[in-house]
Amino acid sequence: MDGVDLLIIVGKAVAAFALWLSGTAVLIWAERRVVAKMQSRVGPNRLGPFGLLQTVADGAKLFFKEDITPSNVDRATYIAAPVMSAVVALITYAVIPFGGTFSVAGREVALQVWDPGIGMLWFLAMSSLGVYGIVLAGWSSGSKYPLLGGVRSSAQMISYELAMGLSMAAVFIYTGSLRASDIVANQQGALLGFLPAWHVIPMAPAFLIFFTAVIAETQRPPFDLPEAEGELVAGFGTEYTAAKFAMFYLAEFMNVITVSAVTVTLFFGGPSGPLFGPDWLRPLLGVAYFVLKVSVFLFVFIWLRASLPRLRYDRLMDLGWRLMLPLSLLWAMATAFAVVLRQSADQATVFKLAAGGVAVALLLYIAAPLFARKDRGGDAAAPEEVKA
Repeated sequence: MDGVDLLIIVGKAVAAFALWLSGTAVLIWAERRVVAKMQSRVGPNRLGPFGLLQTVADGAKLFFKEDITPSNVDRATYIAAPVMSAVVALITYAVIPFGGTFSVAGREVALQVWDPGIGMLWFLAMSSLGVYGIVLAGWSSGSKYPLLGGVRSSAQMISYELAMGLSMAAVFIYTGSLRASDIVANQQGALLGFLPAWHVIPMAPAFLIFFTAVIAETQRPPFDLPEAEGELVAGFGTEYTAAKFAMFYLAEFMNVITVSAVTVTLFFGGPSGPLFGPDWLRPLLGVAYFVLKVSVFLFVFIWLRASLPRLRYDRLMDLGWRLMLPLSLLWAMATAFAVVLRQSADQATVFKLAAGGVAVALLLYIAAPLFARKDRGGDAAAPEEVKA
């Protein structure tokens, strides 16, 4: 490795870091503006054009405010928890390709910080570590409400990470690789001559399971039970102020951008798209396509926050364990079966078996309510009217 290689590595890391941090600042502003519009409010509109500098002002205020530390905290863990959440959020994006490929000093340089053999398993590992910051924050705060928020966070992570991992496993089986670059390359070309060869078309159930799971993993509405202000004041962040609170806030929004980028990488072709123009423009077109696709999912996150009420906790657990986990397991097995069948049978046979499987699934879906368990006590008696 010479000096040019080192400069290329540093340049890619700085570019990705700048893209994610600037995206985080824009996302914070956009969420406040979009939610305000959806709820017939004004939103930030004073500082800068359209209130764009409001995020900068709020960040400066938080980082320069007086830092208040309660007397009964475990000080070392209390300080380490927000730092851990922020650092894990910052390094998770390292394996995500965010642009095309160009030449520098005779070298082919891909706009991706790191492309290891473990590929997207890095994302799974970092998402598992990220919850430790919240759990440790809840435990070290020395208060009941943060502790309950930390316990909820760990339970929610375990419940939905299994479904998320199995839906990703289905993509790995279908692609035959863990590398993010290989997954993106497998989505080049077209299906049936006119549809983009994105994985979302043949892997639609995996996409639905994965996207629902990452909403729960990032603890965004309607899955924001660890910081439910109606029950737990502010959950795990109740005892945090100033810069430490800002780190949790920053980590949450960076995780939203990261999971949106992973969704685009796995199911929507990553930075791929129609290329045209001179050679220097093509890698930048990849960045533009990537940002546009990620922005769509960021809007969905904001839309869900403005539209849906928070789930009840038992229904949150039921959704993860009783619905999403079995479905993700079945889809991973079905994908493995289809891949093996595709390698050993002709296309007509594959389509016939797939159609038969869909027909059986629809039949079971229609017949399932007929065998649903009835209430043995019959219909509940109507409550008595309240007398005035």
